Amino acid sequence: MNDNTFSHLDDDGRARMVDIGNKEITQRKARAEAVVRLGDRIARLIRDTGGVSKGNVLETARVAGIMAAKRTAELIPMCHSLGVDCVDIDLGLLGDTLLVTAEVRCQGRTGVEMEAMTAVAVASLTVYDMCKSAGKGIVIESIRLLEKTGGKSGDWRADYNPETGG
Repeated sequence: MNDNTFSHLDDDGRARMVDIGNKEITQRKARAEAVVRLGDRIARLIRDTGGVSKGNVLETARVAGIMAAKRTAELIPMCHSLGVDCVDIDLGLLGDTLLVTAEVRCQGRTGVEMEAMTAVAVASLTVYDMCKSAGKGIVIESIRLLEKTGGKSGDWRADYNPETGG
């Protein structure tokens, strides 16, 4: 298979799960982020009180992200079930913006990029769900992989930083 083919399609274009049975078990790590534009009012509520009427927004989102990472294979059709070793979710307010990051690690035959991106997606959706009664204008602006390490393809790091524009 070369770089111009899709690994999840067979030669006839049918969907398939990639066979990873012969791949070496290595330490894998992936970090992902989501940018959530809350608006001034909701950001102030979270900053001042930690929550809204439904409870502590950031801690609930953290738990949701961890749970989502562990269940990624149930949500994304061709993902392999992985025994993740660690899921770390960080949620930080920067003005009216919430930056959600996840780091996922495991010893495995395939990477944890999808687990990290699923974690930030579900954590962000949880923030929206908990805050929608205070305002429905919340925007989940981006979800992206920041870096991955381990495996046959080696290490990779994103070049673009949305906070600095470069």
